[in-house]
Amino acid sequence: MPLYYTAVHRFDSECAGERWRDYIAWSGLEQLREVVSLDQLLCPNFFESLTTEDWEHNVQEDYKTDLFHNLEHVLRRAAARRCFQVLGVMQSPSAAELAEVRDPRLEFCGFDLVEAEGDISALVNCGGFERSFSNQELNPLGLIGQHERALEVQDCLAAEYPDEPHAHCDVWAIYRYALGS
Repeated sequence: MPLYYTAVHRFDSECAGERWRDYIAWSGLEQLREVVSLDQLLCPNFFESLTTEDWEHNVQEDYKTDLFHNLEHVLRRAAARRCFQVLGVMQSPSAAELAEVRDPRLEFCGFDLVEAEGDISALVNCGGFERSFSNQELNPLGLIGQHERALEVQDCLAAEYPDEPHAHCDVWAIYRYALGS
């Protein structure tokens, strides 16, 4: 899978304020300093309305039109906006594909598990799936740090919660564009 790019709203105490405090109280994820995710409820996408130019650079597949092939396009459109961050993301990456990501401007954040045909993170926006993973496994960004563990959680979610739509997930590697790069 290729590396795609997008911009999402930052979800932390600085940008979300009271909403962040309410979220931490609800989720119990006190180890978080911020959520870096493709979850559209917590981290809405910058590209709500696509321009003609966006359509020249975006991924034209179901559920991916807010992802882009061209990092420079995303940076031009969103990088300087307050409380937005630019992400590099890879859906269902193999270990070999992960090893090929060598852009020094991208900082690896971890792995998210997002419902397969939706936009909710099973890790940070479902109240927990204790038979599949512990909330304490999440890093300070609300992600799983190891590829192998993310794949285990993906399989376990589907097996332990077969009737729960949020438990049927794709693994997404998430990188953040380092400001000042």
